[in-house]
Amino acid sequence: MSVMGRSLNVLIVDDSRIMRRMVGRALALTGVDLCDVHEASDGRQALAVLRASAIDLVLADVNMPVMTGFEMVEHMAADSALSKVPVVVVSTERSEPRMQRMRELGVRAYVHKPFTPEQFRAAITDALGARP
Repeated sequence: MSVMGRSLNVLIVDDSRIMRRMVGRALALTGVDLCDVHEASDGRQALAVLRASAIDLVLADVNMPVMTGFEMVEHMAADSALSKVPVVVVSTERSEPRMQRMRELGVRAYVHKPFTPEQFRAAITDALGARP
């Protein structure tokens, strides 16, 4: 699936290396054209990657040490250079007030753990405003 007419640069943010690999595998099975897949283990590392690389989509966990996904999204929303980068939350987080606040900050879609490639494909489609 070509989204935005080109291959995507994606950033996967999760404190678990195993989970980052699982997200990467699921992402590879979606049929989305991928260019570069970057990884970060917390929100602070993710912000550094976002500032150094052209990222088209962020797939981020919420509960991480150093800087949570929630804090990362707050920083992104406050930064005009990052506020337009679509974020899909990939988490076990189910707190409706927190999820609502993240939507207000610009989170475009959610994928709840455990997940399937089909759920990722639908979330990416929603986040980027494209149709397969």
